[in-house]
Amino acid sequence: MMSIAKDHKVNEQIRVRQIRLIGAEGEQIGIIDTREAGAMAREQNLDLVMVSPQAVPPVCKLMDYGRFRFEEQQNEKENRKRARSQEVKAIKFRVKIDDNDFKTKTNHVRRFLEEGHKVKVTIMFRGRERTHPELGERILVKVAETLADIGAPESNPSMMGMDMNIIMTPKAAPKKPAGRSDAGPSLDSATIQQEVAQAESAAQAEAAASTEAPAAEVAAPGAVVSA
Repeated sequence: MMSIAKDHKVNEQIRVRQIRLIGAEGEQIGIIDTREAGAMAREQNLDLVMVSPQAVPPVCKLMDYGRFRFEEQQNEKENRKRARSQEVKAIKFRVKIDDNDFKTKTNHVRRFLEEGHKVKVTIMFRGRERTHPELGERILVKVAETLADIGAPESNPSMMGMDMNIIMTPKAAPKKPAGRSDAGPSLDSATIQQEVAQAESAAQAEAAASTEAPAAEVAAPGAVVSA
C-alpha cells in the first residue's frame, strides 16, 4: 500500500514528466503532465505537493502546503500533550489535616486535573488511625466533592496496605464549536492517506483494464479468419 512521504517535494521541485493527481477536494483527477498540474495549482492559488513518490507515476495533491504543515505541527503538539497527560500524579493527605493544608493540597490536585493528568489521592494512616478507615474515606469523599466541577473518582476509595486511595480523572473538556464551512477541506495525514489509497485503487483498476483490452481484440469463437 502507498504511504505518505514525510518530506515533500513541492511545485518546481517536482521534476517527473507525469503524475497521478488528486484534487484539492480529494477528487481523483488521474494521470496528467506535471506542467499541466502545476498550472492548475497556480490557477487555484494552491501548491502541487508530491505525497507518494514511490508510486508509478508519483501521486501528487493540490493543497495549501503552508496550512498542511501548520495542521501537522498542531497535531504533533496535541499528541505530545496527550502522551504527557497519561502520567499519573500523586498527592498525599494525612488523616489529621487542617483546613489550610487541605485547601493547599486540593488546589494541587485541581492544577494537575486542569493539565489533563490523572491524580492518585492517598490517605496515609499512622498507628491507631488504621482502626478508623472511615476517617480517611471521609477526606477522600470531601476531595472528590470539592473537585467535582473538574474531575471525578474512577472508583470508590480502596485500601492498599497502610494507605487508602482514589484515582481522580479529569472530566472531558467541552467540544469546540465546529469551524467555519469555508475553512477548506481537511488536510490531516489520515485523510490524505485515504486519498492516496484511492489513487492506488484507481491505478490497479487501470492496469487491469489495460490487460483486458488485448483480449477483447481476439476474434470471437466461430469467426472466419482470412488466410
